[in-house]
Amino acid sequence: MKILFAEIVDMNRVELIASIASIAGLKKVEAERALNALIETITDELSRGEEIRLVGFGTFKTTYRNATEGRNMQTKAPMTIPARSIPKFKPGKQLKSAVAGVEK
Repeated sequence: MKILFAEIVDMNRVELIASIASIAGLKKVEAERALNALIETITDELSRGEEIRLVGFGTFKTTYRNATEGRNMQTKAPMTIPARSIPKFKPGKQLKSAVAGVEK
């Protein structure tokens, strides 16, 4: 059995901005402003407990994690890990299909 591995390529912020600019026909400065606005909007909405649904792409939301008991790994003393809200992303059907290589 032959196993093929896809090349793993990470995209950093600068490359993402360049890609947005190229696809949308924008200058890089404009694409950076658009990306910053998107990130700021998502952050603001999640911090207020709101949900953001982008049909086909996915849903950004927050979930509440209860306080739990843990241990300090250095002293082995018990400690309480405080309750908190955490951001979550659930991919949409089109994104899942695209990543899996399935055509529409």
